[in-house]
Amino acid sequence: MMCLEEQVTRIKRGLDDLLIEAELVEKLKTGRPLRIKAGFDPTAPDLHLGHTVLINKLRHLQDLGHHVMFLIGDFTGMIGDPTGKNATRPPLSREQIVENSKTYQAQVFKILDAERTEVVFNSAWFETLGAAGMIKLASTYTVARVLERDDFAKRFRGNQPIAIHEFLYPLCQGYDSVALKADMEFGGTDQRFNLLVGRELQKHFGQAPQCIGTVPLLEGLDGINKMSKSLGNYVGITDEPNDMFGKLMSISDELMWRYFDLLSFRGVDEIFSLKNSVLDGENPRNIKVSLALEIVERFHSKLAAENAKDAFESRFQRGEIPADIAEVSVPKGPLANVLKNSGLTTSTSEALRLIDSGAVKVNGQRVADRSIELAVGEPAVIQVGKRKFMRVTVLS
Repeated sequence: MMCLEEQVTRIKRGLDDLLIEAELVEKLKTGRPLRIKAGFDPTAPDLHLGHTVLINKLRHLQDLGHHVMFLIGDFTGMIGDPTGKNATRPPLSREQIVENSKTYQAQVFKILDAERTEVVFNSAWFETLGAAGMIKLASTYTVARVLERDDFAKRFRGNQPIAIHEFLYPLCQGYDSVALKADMEFGGTDQRFNLLVGRELQKHFGQAPQCIGTVPLLEGLDGINKMSKSLGNYVGITDEPNDMFGKLMSISDELMWRYFDLLSFRGVDEIFSLKNSVLDGENPRNIKVSLALEIVERFHSKLAAENAKDAFESRFQRGEIPADIAEVSVPKGPLANVLKNSGLTTSTSEALRLIDSGAVKVNGQRVADRSIELAVGEPAVIQVGKRKFMRVTVLS
């Protein structure tokens, strides 16, 4: 049995903030498993590594013997979380929510222990709360308090519209904690206001307020913006092993340590040792390989991770062309049109930009001439950037 001090240290690892540590210690002293809550609105069908920063923390709590409640916001998802948004989000349909929820459940158990996880849906209590109950809930908070939230305040000052239903979102998230009698809730740093609302509502309903753990937001592959599918800087947990490995190898050496801190299951001492090895002359690339192997193995298998490593090294270290590239036939035309029609680029303007920047190769040779045309009927291997390959045949 892990001692109290060790438990607190384990819980705090990787957190941006813990509120309130003294209260958490008192809860842990009871010796009973704490009720740990984290909510996810199924607004997109797939989870990425940014989501797993929080899910990893839930797994840590499971390993400490606590009761994890994975909340799927099938009701709040239809409202749309306004956190960090400068405009009202379009609500999702019930059908979209249901389909995305199924995907979330299938994916989350790549990390969480299914037998020790309680999956809950907040429609269970909100659909019975009814209109009268929702009005009563809304009466517990003032507009002035809600406008203290930074994103609402900015939109209000900028004369940007805020729909009334958006004010209900933090109240609904807070009420989830009441319905679940949560001892602790985890969320991203951008969720701090909503998490605090949960504490206030629990006090209002006569419950002991939950403790709060906020986790950092993981930067995407660009190292600048938060990981997001809409920005294309993400690593999906259902990505194919080769794609996942290649994406992780593309991050900067500096960002690599951020990924170690937030994604790796290695101990703090081991990560510290890895950092020292680089200072002593170890190639950071070798350390990055170990990170990519760990992540790919977690979501696929050890064999898949090793195969992805071999494929990566064949492709990028020895300059070999992968054997399993897709084949396509396209109409005759300038190279930019061929790139677009084959799906290697989304537009001819993007294709021209990539040609001009030297990011396009045909049969292993870099191409800088926009007007070049491929020979009709002769398959050519086209490479765009480091990871995109296509065997293309031009038709007359």
